Amino acid sequence: MVLTTFTVLADLARQVAGDRLEVRSITKVGSEIHGYEPTPSDLEAAQGARLVVENGLGLERWAARFVAASGQASTLTLSQGMEPLLIEGDVYAGKPNPHAWMSPKRAEHYVDRLVEGFSQLDPAGAPGFRARGEAYKQQLRALDGELRSALAKVPPSQRLLVSCEGAFSYLARDYGLDEAYLWPVNAETQVTPRRLARLIDTVKQRRVPAVFCESTVSDEAQREVARATGAQFGGTFYVDSLSGSGGPAPTLLDLQRHNVNLIVQGLSRPPAVSPAP
Repeated sequence: MVLTTFTVLADLARQVAGDRLEVRSITKVGSEIHGYEPTPSDLEAAQGARLVVENGLGLERWAARFVAASGQASTLTLSQGMEPLLIEGDVYAGKPNPHAWMSPKRAEHYVDRLVEGFSQLDPAGAPGFRARGEAYKQQLRALDGELRSALAKVPPSQRLLVSCEGAFSYLARDYGLDEAYLWPVNAETQVTPRRLARLIDTVKQRRVPAVFCESTVSDEAQREVARATGAQFGGTFYVDSLSGSGGPAPTLLDLQRHNVNLIVQGLSRPPAVSPAP
């Protein structure tokens, strides 16, 4: 059995594993993964796992407990060997932004790491892992072109993506967007009056037409930004978790398309007009 730390990585792992390996996500759909607290039943489920797949870059420090609980599992860190983007202008400045899977190009690196790790775990299955990995990378390359074409429709003066967490740095870098957010990493407990006021000022100055939030955190503070600036609340992104099978983001490819559709719809609106004081 292969365990992944969250559902997005489970989807990636299944694309490579096919029917050859059983893949399970430690965290469930909708879980906030940064500060996740493993339960006794979680740790019990880890027993017998042969491999724990993690993102790395400081995202899931709690994953080591599963390796210890399994008694035999090794760890595969999908970001290993990657040069990450660094967080800027905050108390977290200089630390790596962990959300590299949000770039289709970077996700290819994840696939290569999965092929390598699974081939070491199951050498007889290596040809299949390589073939499925290459087929999935072709899908990621097609997705990259699709997202680039869609985001090119956003007017140049409105290319500021405002989210709750700084989880879109890789996507923003790939497709020429600016980025602003309420907190850089972790969770909404980091929303301070100063950060909230600073984001409100930015949205007003840039007349941003829509702001967004992620599915695993409260959107209350971001809705306050919208009320204070005249921007629309543009919808809910999926980043750290997939949706359920009936939702808009049951796979990573669907997640990316859903998010980009919201971005294009929201940022293509007329510029926001701040409410009267």
